[in-house]
Amino acid sequence: MKKRGEVWLGAGAIVVNERGELLVVEKEYGGLKGLWSFPAGFVDKGETVDEAAIREVKEETGIDCRIEGVCGVRTGVLANDVSDNLVLFFATPLAEGPLERAIGEIRRVAWLTPEELLRSAKSAAIVVEFCQEMRRASFAEVETFHPGKQFGYQSYKLFKA
Repeated sequence: MKKRGEVWLGAGAIVVNERGELLVVEKEYGGLKGLWSFPAGFVDKGETVDEAAIREVKEETGIDCRIEGVCGVRTGVLANDVSDNLVLFFATPLAEGPLERAIGEIRRVAWLTPEELLRSAKSAAIVVEFCQEMRRASFAEVETFHPGKQFGYQSYKLFKA
């Protein structure tokens, strides 16, 4: 496992298909072991949070997706030492091919309705919270915005309401 330091930044996505089903994964490790959760993971060096969310969805499920907007930010402190942060996006699948789980990381991948996830005792708390309030109020990407060449950004994205 990579050493992450004392400030963690993760990215994940609530991928919703045309039938209103959510793409969820059952992790094989950690605090989410055995629970339905959204595809998510750490942001890698050289990528933006939305790029990380797209990559994590693909790695964990085999599904390519498009980011529609930001729907939440989760932030916390572990053991008074580690800042643990996650940006969660709404996304849509580019196509619905076969689901492919990441061996050694993901036990199962499924498309489930919010109702199925709310009835399941195996849904993570964050999944339950979002299923109870499945609103599409989110921050959308401003595709034409750039703060200026003077900053030297190779990749830059702004999401706003």
